[in-house]
Amino acid sequence: MLALNYLRGVLACAVVALLPIGVHAEAPPVKTQAPGFYRMMVGDFEVTALSDGTNPMQAAKLLSGEPGKIADLLKESFLGDRVETSHNSYLVNTGKKLVLVDAGAGTLLGPQTGDLIRNLRAAGYRPEQVDEVYITHLHPDHVGGLVADGQRAFPQAIVRLDKRELEFWLSDANMRAAPESMKRFFSGARTSLKPYMAAGKVKPFEGSSELVPGIRSQGLYGHTPGHAGFVVESNAQKLVLWGDVIHVAAVQFENPAITISYDVDPGAAQSERRRMLTDAARNGYLVGGPHISFPGIGHVRDDGDGRFVFLPVVYTSLKLSQ
Repeated sequence: MLALNYLRGVLACAVVALLPIGVHAEAPPVKTQAPGFYRMMVGDFEVTALSDGTNPMQAAKLLSGEPGKIADLLKESFLGDRVETSHNSYLVNTGKKLVLVDAGAGTLLGPQTGDLIRNLRAAGYRPEQVDEVYITHLHPDHVGGLVADGQRAFPQAIVRLDKRELEFWLSDANMRAAPESMKRFFSGARTSLKPYMAAGKVKPFEGSSELVPGIRSQGLYGHTPGHAGFVVESNAQKLVLWGDVIHVAAVQFENPAITISYDVDPGAAQSERRRMLTDAARNGYLVGGPHISFPGIGHVRDDGDGRFVFLPVVYTSLKLSQ
């Protein structure tokens, strides 16, 4: 009996040896990313970064500055002319209000973006729970996700943005005067706001205003006429969601003088970038950027001679209540 069992074992091993190597490990690649959300606390507020996706930006072409220096800075970060650009939104739960900062691109930028609602749901929330949506500016990648099939994607929410921004993009005269390449920005803004305006749910603010307890707006004019940031403060902790102060982190932290062709007023945008970088480095608060690699939250360090470094938050798996 022992001999028979031994013989059976030898035969089984021989059969296994004849099978193709790795046959049990074969499986098709998944080719999708994990749900894109990252959670952290700012004082007593829960902040969830939400990814709307990424898409490639022709950074070398769009950035304005000495081409050689731009190429060198990209190369130092192991990047080429095209940079995969994040599109981040931020959900702030104050305990009394659920506030979304920026609404992603929706269908306005193609198939690589438009993931905001899916990731919001994956993070444990529903679109109808959002009380207010704060818009840094009306470029398509920040407002396209306000609508889905022509309807309000956040049916209970009030949309808030700077009065200057609203007036600029809704002006027929400005639209007529804009270059052809910019007219889609006007039409995208109007399409995205239309159902909210029809429902009386667009409420502009002016400059620095407290919007809900613990969140206030901050005028950062330049990238667009009414470009705004949002300051989140709770229990002596602070996070500034600064909109498009930075587009290409590998270049503009190191050289804040470099602007991008999307800036409506490049000089003012450059000045605001320097001011915000200096202030964040000096005061040590967190910043969040829509186009900094997801989740786009971190600190700024001043390296002297007008150069800055972005230090992303350290990932933690600790329970947020600890």
